[in-house]
Amino acid sequence: MKAYSNGLQFTWLGHATWLIKTPGGKRVLIDPWLGNPRFPDAWRGRVEPVDVILITHGHDHHIADVVAVAKRTGAVVVGIHDLLAWLQTKGVENVASLNMGGSREVAGLTITMTNAVHSSSTVDGGRSVALGEPCGFVVTFENGYTLYNTGDTAVFGDMALIAELYHPDIVILPVGDNSTMGPREAAKAIELMRARRVLPNHFGTSAELTGTPEELRTLVDDQVEIIVLEPGDTLG
Repeated sequence: MKAYSNGLQFTWLGHATWLIKTPGGKRVLIDPWLGNPRFPDAWRGRVEPVDVILITHGHDHHIADVVAVAKRTGAVVVGIHDLLAWLQTKGVENVASLNMGGSREVAGLTITMTNAVHSSSTVDGGRSVALGEPCGFVVTFENGYTLYNTGDTAVFGDMALIAELYHPDIVILPVGDNSTMGPREAAKAIELMRARRVLPNHFGTSAELTGTPEELRTLVDDQVEIIVLEPGDTLG
């Protein structure tokens, strides 16, 4: 696929799981659910090694494989304090805590935590456990290229402020509707961010996720590039 990504490789592994290879050779895994229904067979056993794991929130379809991958690879797990504290009780040792609006350097990348409008919990020992606030991430890579992954969220007005502060070159956002914003709301998010390059995710995993990138395309102007990957495809 055409190398739009300025030295990076973005591979979609189904649902909200992404593997990013950076210009400096790091491997960043986002919201690892390696058993998701759309996970590509060709990628089984190929995800590792991993240097950094970014976790947007605590729902099982975003954290199902965090503990296993983190233990095997020693990757730095980045997330909100409450979620990381729970993961540490499961044996995850290498963590880097952030909270809303904060930034830190991890493995040569600058990672900033942003708001998201969603929920964050899991069931542990038969009980529902709150795992802090959901979030998004702005990641500035070694060459200055910037990603904004909104995480699971509704559209919210401060997306315009995030764009003003961090000027993302590419945006990953959900479009599936029902449990996140759908195409109509995603189109408004793109307008607020003045985004020009967008990678949709969180669609097609189950029947209830009815929103599609094709519908999103009909709702944005011609200057916006909606880049639709099939699971296992790589941009870059």
